[in-house]
Amino acid sequence: MSGMGEYLWYIPNDVRAGHRGDAAAADHNSLETLTSHARALEDHGWKGALIGTGWGRPDTFTLATALTVRTTTFEPLIAIRPGYWQPAQFASAAATLDQLSGGRVRVNVVSGLDNLAAYGDAEGEQAHRYARTREFMRLVRRLWTEENVTFEGEHFRVTGSTAAPRIAPRGERRHPRLYFGGASEAAERVSATEADVQLFWGEPRGGVQERIERLKALSKALDRDLPPLEFGLRITTLVRDTREQAWADAEAKVAEMARTNGAGWHDHRQAVAEGQRRLLDLASRGDVLDDNLYTAPGKFGGGGAGTTWLVGSAADVANSLRKYRDLGITHFVLSDTPYLSEIKRQGERLLPLLRD
Repeated sequence: MSGMGEYLWYIPNDVRAGHRGDAAAADHNSLETLTSHARALEDHGWKGALIGTGWGRPDTFTLATALTVRTTTFEPLIAIRPGYWQPAQFASAAATLDQLSGGRVRVNVVSGLDNLAAYGDAEGEQAHRYARTREFMRLVRRLWTEENVTFEGEHFRVTGSTAAPRIAPRGERRHPRLYFGGASEAAERVSATEADVQLFWGEPRGGVQERIERLKALSKALDRDLPPLEFGLRITTLVRDTREQAWADAEAKVAEMARTNGAGWHDHRQAVAEGQRRLLDLASRGDVLDDNLYTAPGKFGGGGAGTTWLVGSAADVANSLRKYRDLGITHFVLSDTPYLSEIKRQGERLLPLLRD
């Protein structure tokens, strides 16, 4: 991978208009609108986009397939959940889309809490949930790279399973990358042994560095038998022509969040997982950490990647992202709203500075 890193965006995939301050248009989630986002990503230098998941949203894999058909280079990072999918079914679906798209599939395995009963799933406590995720990731990878797979675990089993079509190796890429997040001890053990890329939320650099070192040590202690774990950052980037304008706009957004009690921003706050708790706790250390990491959004409804923002001119934000890159981050998933106009603005002004 290039030392400059890979840069993806975010497609919210939500039936509710106005997601995180986006324009509340009636056709916000139509195929035409979302295709316009994916094509703008291609035209403005982005590798692809994370597509959000969760019960109550349109099916993520279906949307990813539709957008892949309507684009030529766009790479969907498809968020999926063990339990919503069985491993063999998912391995086959992803292998099919990967073949049809010429190797453009990426996968984000999500183990956070969801409305499981709504689609007939059930999970036990945290240890059970992450043990199931570990089995899911291990089995999917085997189905992509081996034939006639027989596996009997605590949560999943297959006998004589060969997924078709077979995934064609593309250089060093043997199969779609498996991205994974989570900050709990149980989640980190899954990443250390099974993930290809560990995604972090927008924590200060010191916390990210500490977690990278811990995950590297944990990979060694747990006898990881895969290529070295890579690291990614999922964060909001608010970029304007000048530093002063960026901070004025950021503060105005937060004031509006405070006025509306975070309407449209609560999609990651129904259940506060360890990673989300870490982000929310940052506000007690100050509204601005490091050079330009804004923590105030988390006080007024910001959740997930909307909890903390990198704010500034393109040069300011690029400088901060380079510092994360110096820690070992090679995958970046950025976003701001309105999504479409920011794809273009940040593609034109921010990305060129990150490729110097």
